[in-house]
Amino acid sequence: MSTAPVPPAKGPASYFPAIERTYGRPVAEWLGLVRASPLTRHGELVTWLKTAHGMGQGHANVMVAYVRREKGEA
Repeated sequence: MSTAPVPPAKGPASYFPAIERTYGRPVAEWLGLVRASPLTRHGELVTWLKTAHGMGQGHANVMVAYVRREKGEA
């Protein structure tokens, strides 16, 4: 078994622990909501997370950017 330290997450994923603590839902759930949304534009998705789910601007932006990067859109 390795005892090497795990490097800290970089990019959007570095915000995931704070998002889970702040909003009380797993990141996988938030990502699923973004993926399932019929909205497609970055700004629309961020606004939706803010207004419909009470997420802050920065955290909403991170969620959307992560999903868009997965899809090769960013």
